[in-house]
Amino acid sequence: MLAYLPRPPTDTSRYGTFPQKPDLSAAPGALGEDGGQRAAATPAKRSAPMPNYPSAPRHSGFVPGEPSLLPSRGSLTTQHHRGHPPWCPPPPPQEAGARLYPLHALSVANIPNSSHGKTSARSSTIPPPEGLQSRRCKLLEEDSPMVQASKRQRQRYVTKVGKCQVNLGNIQDKKRFLSDIFTTIVDLKYRWFLFVFMMCYIITWLVFGFIYFFDAWVRGDVGHQGDPEWRACIENVDGFVSALLLSVESQRTIGYGTRMVTANCAEGVILLIAQSIVGSMIDAMMVGCMFVKISRPKKRAQTLIFSKNCVISRRDEKLCLMFRVGDLRESHMVDAKIRAKLIKSRQTAEGEFIPLEQSELNLGYDTGEDRLFLVEPQIICHVINRHSPFWDMSAESLRREQFEIIIILEGIVEATGMTCQARTSYTEDEILWGYRFEPCMSLEKGAFQVDYSRFEMTFEVQTPAASAKELHELKELEQQEHSTLSLYWDHLLQPC
Repeated sequence: MLAYLPRPPTDTSRYGTFPQKPDLSAAPGALGEDGGQRAAATPAKRSAPMPNYPSAPRHSGFVPGEPSLLPSRGSLTTQHHRGHPPWCPPPPPQEAGARLYPLHALSVANIPNSSHGKTSARSSTIPPPEGLQSRRCKLLEEDSPMVQASKRQRQRYVTKVGKCQVNLGNIQDKKRFLSDIFTTIVDLKYRWFLFVFMMCYIITWLVFGFIYFFDAWVRGDVGHQGDPEWRACIENVDGFVSALLLSVESQRTIGYGTRMVTANCAEGVILLIAQSIVGSMIDAMMVGCMFVKISRPKKRAQTLIFSKNCVISRRDEKLCLMFRVGDLRESHMVDAKIRAKLIKSRQTAEGEFIPLEQSELNLGYDTGEDRLFLVEPQIICHVINRHSPFWDMSAESLRREQFEIIIILEGIVEATGMTCQARTSYTEDEILWGYRFEPCMSLEKGAFQVDYSRFEMTFEVQTPAASAKELHELKELEQQEHSTLSLYWDHLLQPC
């Protein structure tokens, strides 16, 4: 539950939604001389407000004419040396044509550490020995935000394969499970299900075999074996093993003919009828449970796949969150529907803490786009509008959030007619800002060919790092300015 608490706000002055000039690491000697001036200038620099709309990027440190794009994952390692201490060996020099990316492209916020700055200022006058220097560099790399983020284990609400990570405990009224014994047996794991399946037959065989042996022993059939004048109730039963064989032959309708119940006693006939009825009931229940266990639509969900990542990019001039879903079987899902839930903890205005609150993400319910004809892989789109929980979330604030998106795909299996449900989840670390899925369909030999090797492939596109709310306000401001200029121009052109 603590994994879904909102992350503490970080220093947003060092990285924003627009390209910033990279900080130049000062030399060790210069820290001692300009330490007071830099310390005095730091609070004023951090208190500068950040713009809400895209502005002209600073050309110092960037290649002119290059659009501000988000970097790929491979460029994260090169940006890790921004806060490199002065006693660590410097990073390898970049090439002249190397492209610098803004700080907002990092997946983890680069939070400054005050203890590192004090250590560097103290060690600027006296250089440490080589052994201590290497140890300090190693400790500093282990304490970096990127390494901590990689080591941090995230507890998911739903796994990638669709298993819910919720354990139910302290259930007092367990009689409800016995009232629904059929569902309880079907929900058991296979090892326990097979154990119950075998024990149902073995126990009934043993119980009726003991009753057969007891009846034969009380009536004296065991002691008069081989006597032609003795009218036995149960013939050829001289011990418990032979009585057990009679029980198995009677319940499974084998009937070898050597052991049998005669008409000389009424209790033997009643016992044989009772065993036949009980055996038929066990067969109906256990065979039905076995059939349902094997043909459960849960196994059909394993051939429904989802993309490993979500992407955020613009589609039809709107910021959209998209993911891909596909069906590996040729037998299609009938009446397939998809929906999404946002799992996020929050605190109300009255101070109430709501853990793991579920809110709905609109995937086209009002337009019918959530009903899929799942023949080829489909890209599901969630338009980020003012009704979306991602309305005021930018690329920078996305890294500070803690949430999980649950995707639920439901449909009817065409072969069996049973309802199937497939689930997956996406955390904030699995959302790629500024990417788009590559097409995986082509026309070959008069039919459409789907290449599932390209199912997970994405490519980078030019996407603003601002939130959808900021982009909408900027568009309205531009439209207002355009309308004002058009009115002013029409007024100038109007004849006197």
